[in-house]
Amino acid sequence: MSQIFFTADEHYGHANVIHFCKRPFSSVEEMTETLITNHNAKVREGDVTYHLGDMFWRTCTAKEAQRIMDRLNGKHYLILGNHDEVAKNIAGRFVWVKDVALIHTPTRVWLSHYAHRSWPDSHRFSYHLFGHTHGVMPDYRYSTDAGVDAKGYAPFSYEELAAYMAAKGQLPPDEVMTDMYQNPKLEEPK
Repeated sequence: MSQIFFTADEHYGHANVIHFCKRPFSSVEEMTETLITNHNAKVREGDVTYHLGDMFWRTCTAKEAQRIMDRLNGKHYLILGNHDEVAKNIAGRFVWVKDVALIHTPTRVWLSHYAHRSWPDSHRFSYHLFGHTHGVMPDYRYSTDAGVDAKGYAPFSYEELAAYMAAKGQLPPDEVMTDMYQNPKLEEPK
């Protein structure tokens, strides 16, 4: 059975991101090889990966981007970020390319390059994944940064996402409604 993975902000081809984000790589080549190796260590051929923007930096040619895509396991979907000029040039390599998307996994997941305070179905306890902030923005309720800087330079699975949310005290969506009615947490107005 195939798995679903999420990632963002790989910035293939971007030398300065190593310094800006204090990535533990000595060169763009080392970063590229590590990101590909980490991706393929988790993602298998039949799996799905949602890239939440800024996959390739503008110094990466379309040909280089295609070679990287050829080496990455799985099927790939792209949510556009603010640095996806190269990815637009190879859009045919992705199953689809969108600005945002609400996908239906065991829990609905809102995908965007940018962090939101509210998103479709947020009142129904859907998850929200974003990139762009390179691990510096704190989580907000059911949202988290999916970027490589926040998630150990590798994609993370839906199962890891659900476990992460549970570990930070967010109940699984099917338990939240029950908990709300059994243990209401009403605050007094200030």
